[in-house]
Amino acid sequence: MEIKPIKTDTDYHAALKEVESLMSAKPNAPEGEKLDVQVTLIEAYERKHFPLDLPDAVEAIKFETKQKGLTVKDFEPIIGKSKRIYEL
Repeated sequence: MEIKPIKTDTDYHAALKEVESLMSAKPNAPEGEKLDVQVTLIEAYERKHFPLDLPDAVEAIKFETKQKGLTVKDFEPIIGKSKRIYEL
């Protein structure tokens, strides 16, 4: 099993292709073990190079509200009267 660290974008894309080819491997077979290691390396590379900035709670609620076309009335059963909802 030859595993190399993922240091560049080229390494990253090669690792993704390798994982794709190993997706049907049995877990305890050498290919399955290689798949586990490759996925771990890819996850580490992605955490470092593609960090996710999580929104604050209010921004997340506003985003979901807009995406789903919700109105203030839709929140009343959960939060209460409309006045309270506008506090967000």
